[in-house]
Amino acid sequence: MSGMQVNSTAASAASSWQERSAPEASREKEDASLTICEMMKEAREKADAARDKLNSIKPKPRYGDAPMEAYARLARAKRSSEVNAAAGFARRQIVRLQSAKRTDPDNAKRIQAAINQLQKAVQRAGKKNRDLERERVAQARQKKLQQEKRSREARRQKQELLRKQAMRRIRESGYLREAEVDNRMQAHIAAVDMELREQAQKLASSFQPSMELVAKQYAADSAAMALPEELPAAPAGGEIDLQA
Repeated sequence: MSGMQVNSTAASAASSWQERSAPEASREKEDASLTICEMMKEAREKADAARDKLNSIKPKPRYGDAPMEAYARLARAKRSSEVNAAAGFARRQIVRLQSAKRTDPDNAKRIQAAINQLQKAVQRAGKKNRDLERERVAQARQKKLQQEKRSREARRQKQELLRKQAMRRIRESGYLREAEVDNRMQAHIAAVDMELREQAQKLASSFQPSMELVAKQYAADSAAMALPEELPAAPAGGEIDLQA
């Protein structure tokens, strides 16, 4: 009889110990979950603050200014040496923007558009050199006609020369307007692309499990792995044999 009483007392003690340990394990899981959630939330807030601060300090690049400056220099050029200088400026900007394209992939499309405009500027500089050479030949012919007293032909030659020069200036001013319109268009496209990327990121995050759920699952798994070691199972039949 005394052995049976001892067995019954031991079984009830083990059962009460398990009942007390279950709430404690649950509280430990909740505390661990809250601690991990708080740490992850704090790390996320710090990362967002650092990114916002960096974006506010970092100046926004103005890639569209280079083509407009190249076309402005080309329009002001009156001699072949000045045209060549404008073309050299455009070539240097092409090299600079090609390097920037590798380091700033977010603005790759806008940079490529500026490069395309600069390449056009180089080609148009070559055309202007040919136009200036033809104008120089026309001026020399006009002077020769004046010297030969062929005033009617000289006037006709001068009028033709003035007409071609006016057409060239109109064409060059159109180049600059084209660069301005393209710059505004690329800025609008870049803004739309950024907005679409932000919406895509928000949509993707909405389908992912929240950080709190991940932390709770991690804490639950950790507690479940540790619980069998802390709570040994009672022998079959609910008795503990103390006479073995």
